[in-house]
Amino acid sequence: MTKMTKMTKKTKIELNKHNHALLNNFCFHLQVEKGLSENTITSYRFDVTQFLEYYLKDAETATEKDIINFLVDLQQMHQTHKSLARKRSSLKIFYDFLKDDAIPIRVDFSKIPTIKYDQTIPDILSVRQMKRLLASIDTSSNLGLRNKAMLELMYACGLRVSEVIGLSIHDIFWQEEVVRVFGKGKKVRMVPVAKTALRCLKDYINNSRRQLRQEKQTDILFLNRLGNKLTRMGIWKIIDKIAKNSGIDKDI
Repeated sequence: MTKMTKMTKKTKIELNKHNHALLNNFCFHLQVEKGLSENTITSYRFDVTQFLEYYLKDAETATEKDIINFLVDLQQMHQTHKSLARKRSSLKIFYDFLKDDAIPIRVDFSKIPTIKYDQTIPDILSVRQMKRLLASIDTSSNLGLRNKAMLELMYACGLRVSEVIGLSIHDIFWQEEVVRVFGKGKKVRMVPVAKTALRCLKDYINNSRRQLRQEKQTDILFLNRLGNKLTRMGIWKIIDKIAKNSGIDKDI
């Protein structure tokens, strides 16, 4: 049973006295020095408490890996990207407070991926519809393996079609379980990838991409049947066709 699974149980996890004191000082700082509203402070308290209940150790000993694992676990529980972005922001503000209060911290937020929440496939389709769409993909062909890997990645990471098109095989960091994404204005961010999506990517790369690439030398991750880069329209046509085949009556 994972830490996050335990957190979903009814049993209340009490913070240790040290973390409880840090959290109270943080909220007092937000109220008195920052002048934030009660509702805003409550949101910060909730986000930080959720992480500390997950981590269980003294707050200042946490590393970026601990926070990334926390966010990935939430992502796998289908938390929205907007919610994940808020939690990352809350934790950064909390750890900035600890640092300013002369408490030595180990976490480096520059190594924690930022989280985008532009309109993506998960926003267009409900979670149930997306699961049905993914389950309906026939993976007995090279194109089917590609489609499964591509949609699993888009769903897991909240990627836009324009971001998926430009992905290279070198943008997948297998050991770290993150993908490097180039967004608008050539801004780069690192996004955690769920294990299910990573398995589909490995399956596609090992068994399908080589066949689609044919004799061409290219680092582009997702290729069409001619071994070329997919287009925006091409991806939306693929998604629309799969949705219709899965019985989803929705204009994508």
